[in-house]
Amino acid sequence: MARMRLRDLGITIGTLPTGPHNAITDVPGVWVGHSTVIHDEPQVVRTGITVIVPREEAIREDFAFAGFHSFNGCGEITGVPWLEESGMLSSPIALTNTNHVGLVRDGLSQYARVKYQGRGFWLSVVAETWDGWLNDPGAYHLTHQHVFEAMAAARSGPVAEGNVGGGTGMICHDFKGGIGTASRLVDSESGQYTVGVLVQTNYGERRQLRVDGVPVGREIGPERVPSPWQQPPLSSSIIVVIATDAPLLPMQCRRLAQRATVGLARCGSVGQNTSGDFFVAFATGNHIPVSAGEPVALKMIPNHHLNPFFEAVPEAVEESILNALTAADTMTGFQGHVAYALPLDELQQVMARYRPRP
Repeated sequence: MARMRLRDLGITIGTLPTGPHNAITDVPGVWVGHSTVIHDEPQVVRTGITVIVPREEAIREDFAFAGFHSFNGCGEITGVPWLEESGMLSSPIALTNTNHVGLVRDGLSQYARVKYQGRGFWLSVVAETWDGWLNDPGAYHLTHQHVFEAMAAARSGPVAEGNVGGGTGMICHDFKGGIGTASRLVDSESGQYTVGVLVQTNYGERRQLRVDGVPVGREIGPERVPSPWQQPPLSSSIIVVIATDAPLLPMQCRRLAQRATVGLARCGSVGQNTSGDFFVAFATGNHIPVSAGEPVALKMIPNHHLNPFFEAVPEAVEESILNALTAADTMTGFQGHVAYALPLDELQQVMARYRPRP
């Protein structure tokens, strides 16, 4: 059965409507680009870079308010001290593997120097999850050129999911994982806005996996689809990026980032000890020019109008994770290790048993 998105399988998460592409790029001005690196010689490489670019790259001179939440801190993300100090995002957000965080950060700085002669502020946010089961972690194959490729590929519209970009070598709930995305339209008392989410999934045990509340991981156990691991591994990580065009202030962005925990829990995560679960939310509804020479006029949605956003974030996070699982295909990688895809026909059968249609 061909890989496809969750809704193409007849499975719907939540009740809120999606944007036209059901992707983070439904938020106006948000682009996504991937650089995917798959080689077998001279080393086995299954890795890459994904970039989320706000404001069609104008983010370097027109900052967006942002917030951060660490559900469990066993991981690395650069640029967060300044993001939390200032409440602002001033760069693209990049996702990659553990061993290349520094290189990707430096590559984004190099990109800014080459393309924009260093104009604007560029303290980059780069996050990681570990792909060392399918990818040779000692190969160090990524270069600044791959950062440039991901930035050049960044665009609006549909987003490639599964075994792409930073998600190329990732594993989720003992199935092949990777990149996933989703969006929701929010009708609040302050107006209609879009909430978009993109995830890099690399966490969780098989027995914990749930799809819309159904214990799929227990139903499709290792006797049906082999686990990729030769022995139980340390748990790994997930990165969640949330975008909205609403005029939110930094503390409100942080509140949105915290709600990603709800969507993650619905899929079966408990934030295990060695899992790096980092969530970043940014809002483009205000403009903060780097060249501002006088007080900047701001807008703010009242806090008591935020409940629809708090509903949208968990729905979009949950669906993004599941889209990563349904899009990702079986992959053989480093030392012959195999991560098997979630079988979509069996997923449909399990869902039908628990949720029979009238």
